[in-house]
Amino acid sequence: MSTETMTRAEAAPAVLPVGRYGYDQIDRTFLRERIEQFRDQVNRRIAGDLTEEEFKPLRLMNGLYLQLHAYMLRVAVPYGTLGSKQVRALARIAREFDKGYGHFTTRQNIQFNWIKLEDTVAALEVLAEADMHAIQTSGNCIRNITSDEFAGAAKDELLDPRVHAEILRQWSTLHPEFTFLPRKFKFAISGSPHDRVVARFHDIGLIARPGPHGRPVFEVFVGGGLGRTPIVGVSLRDDLPEEDLLAYMEAILRVYNAHGRRDNIYKARIKILVQALGTDEFRRQVEEEFVAMDRARYRIEPGLVEAIKARFGAPAFAPAGEAVAVLAEDRRRDIAFDAWVRTNTHEHKAPGYISVVISLKPAGGIPGDATAEQLDLLADLADEFSFGELRVTHLQNVVLGHVRQDQLHTVWQRLSQAGLGTANVNFITDIVACPGLDYCALANARSIPIAQKLSSRFANLELQREIGDLRINISGCINACGHHHAAHLGILGVDKRGQEAFQITLGGSGEEDASIGQILGPAMAEDETVDAVSRLIDLYLVRRENGERFLDTYRRVGTAAFKDVVYAPA
Repeated sequence: MSTETMTRAEAAPAVLPVGRYGYDQIDRTFLRERIEQFRDQVNRRIAGDLTEEEFKPLRLMNGLYLQLHAYMLRVAVPYGTLGSKQVRALARIAREFDKGYGHFTTRQNIQFNWIKLEDTVAALEVLAEADMHAIQTSGNCIRNITSDEFAGAAKDELLDPRVHAEILRQWSTLHPEFTFLPRKFKFAISGSPHDRVVARFHDIGLIARPGPHGRPVFEVFVGGGLGRTPIVGVSLRDDLPEEDLLAYMEAILRVYNAHGRRDNIYKARIKILVQALGTDEFRRQVEEEFVAMDRARYRIEPGLVEAIKARFGAPAFAPAGEAVAVLAEDRRRDIAFDAWVRTNTHEHKAPGYISVVISLKPAGGIPGDATAEQLDLLADLADEFSFGELRVTHLQNVVLGHVRQDQLHTVWQRLSQAGLGTANVNFITDIVACPGLDYCALANARSIPIAQKLSSRFANLELQREIGDLRINISGCINACGHHHAAHLGILGVDKRGQEAFQITLGGSGEEDASIGQILGPAMAEDETVDAVSRLIDLYLVRRENGERFLDTYRRVGTAAFKDVVYAPA
C-alpha cells in the first residue's frame, strides 16, 4: 500500500512517543518531498541559477536565515517537547554541520548558527529521520506554537494543553490562507492558572481550563507583543468552547489578514490592528466573521480530540513507594543537592515524581547554548529517568518532566559532572539573551558578552539566593527576541552614535500580572551597565520589605529611587 492511499489509522506508528504527537508514514513522506524540493532549490542557488534575492523566500520557508557570518538553521520544537532520538539528532547536527553546539531560543526552538549552505539538505535529512523539520520557523506565517514546559506534569495544571497545541499545529501548517500574513504570527497555550507561557505578550495567547460539561474552554488573549511597540494583549473571550477553537482562531486570522497593514513592516503585527480598531471593534469584527463562517467545517468534535490524544504516548508512572522518603534523606545529607532541588525542580502531579529544570546558564556561560556532548547526555538522561522525553523552555533551559524522586540525586550528579548542575533557576544569573550582534544581522549590540559579565558578577550562589527571584532578559535590538520588555530588569542593546550601548528597563512581567518594563534613563556602555545593575540590586536589598521580590519592591518604591542610584552624581 502506498502512502498516497494509506489512511491515518493505517499509517499510525506502532510505538507512541511520550508527550508529543507520533508521526506516521504520511507525515514522513511529506517531509521527504519537501526536502527534495529544497535540494533542487539549494543546488540551483549554488550553481548561480537563483540569485540570493530569488532564493531568500525559498530558504526562509525551510527555516534557513542568512546571518552576519553564516547561514542559521532554526529547527521547530512543537510545544517545546522533544524525544531522546530527536535530541541525539540535534547533537549530530551540532557536531557534523555546526561548531559543536546549538542555541535554544525564547520560541522553544533551537538554532544552529554556522550551517554551510551545501550542508543544509543533509541537516534537514537528519532532522527528518527523527520526525523533525524547520518549516514555518520563519516568514510571515503562523510560527512554532509554544506551551508550558511543565505541561502534563505540573501539580497546579488544570488541563494538559499539548493535544490542543497539536490540533492548532496541524491546522496552521501550510494553511493556504495564512501562509503570507501581513507579518509573522505567534501562538502560546497553557492549561495552568499560572501563566508560564507569557500568553499576554503573544499575537494569540490561550489559557485552557475544564469547562462546565467536562470539555475544555479557553480564555483568548489577542494583540499582545514585544518588539518596537510592546503591548499587553487584551482578553477577547473568556469562555471559548473547545468545539469552536479552530473556527474562532480562523475568524481572528481572517480579520487580521484582511485589515493588517502590509505597507509598513513596523505596523504590520496584529497588535497594531487591535489598537487601531479598539478592542470592542476588533471583537465585533471577529464575531461577525465567526457567525458568518461555516462553523461546522471547523468544529472540533470529541472524536477528533480523542484521535489526536491517541497519538500521544503517556508515561507509565510507577507507585511512589519510598521515593519521597529517599529524596528527603538525600537532601538532608547533601546540602548542595538540597539547594539545587529548591531552585531547579517543580512539583509533579504524580506521587513520587518531580520535574527537573536543567539550567543552561552556568556562571559566565552563554545563555541557552548546549554542546553536542551535553545534548547527548540530556538524551541519555531522558531515556534513563524521564520516559525518553525532554522539554525546552522559553527561558532557554531544558526540563526533564517526569523523574522519580528517589532517582533525583543520581540525575543531579550526572548533570553536575557535565556542567549542567547550576542551581540558579529564576535567579539573577538565569539570564535570557538573544544571540545579538555576535550572530544576528538585525542587532545593534552584542547580548552575549554583557550576559556573561552579569553572570560572572553575580556568580556567588549565596548572593543569588539572598537576592531571590529576579528575571533579567537581554535583547540586542528593538526587535526584542530576548523579551527584555517582559523582564523585571530588561536590557536593550542600542546604537549610540556608532557605539554599542545598553538601555535598562524596570518593572516588566510576562505572567498573570503582565506589565511592560519602563526605560530607566539614557543608554550606557557595557561595563557601566553591569555596574548600574549592581547598584540597582544593592538598593533593592536595602529597600525591600517582608520578603518582597525585586519586582514587588520596584512597584512599591517607584522609579525615582532606582533612577537616582544609576544616574545621580556621586
